[in-house]
Amino acid sequence: MKELADKCLLVDVRTHPEFRTAHIQGSVNIPLGDLQKNVERIKTLAKGRDVGLVCRTGQRASRAHEILSSCCPLELHVMDGGVVEWESSGLPLERGEKSISLERQVRIVAGTLVVIGVVLGTWVHPGFLGLSGFVGAGLAFAGMTDTCAMGMLLARMPWNRAPASALESGGH
Repeated sequence: MKELADKCLLVDVRTHPEFRTAHIQGSVNIPLGDLQKNVERIKTLAKGRDVGLVCRTGQRASRAHEILSSCCPLELHVMDGGVVEWESSGLPLERGEKSISLERQVRIVAGTLVVIGVVLGTWVHPGFLGLSGFVGAGLAFAGMTDTCAMGMLLARMPWNRAPASALESGGH
């Protein structure tokens, strides 16, 4: 892991709040959903080096590899285990303000929607139970396909975006 970080431009594909909470020193933050529109920026920042893709555990980084392999001519590597493995190996992370991870946000929203569906279905109209069923089906689909529409939607929310000042300055 350390060797990969030393020889590559590390692109962290997590959301901005996740990156601000803890990241590998020297990595740049380009969330998964913003990769395709930032290919030129990645090539410029890499300066001929390989690109290492990192996320929390390696799953989003693997998706980033799929996305970039068709439009970025650089050598791409996925950091298996991501920031979690990096930290458990005793390697240092830069820490900033705490935020709620995208995974936790999905659990909070999904759980809240299920409770709302059950409450409204019990006391207002049984049709509201469909909301709980819809959320459950979405979670099952997310688990089977390793894609999460709710997570992608939440990643686009204002609290999960970089402030305009960070984008203008070309910051992490």
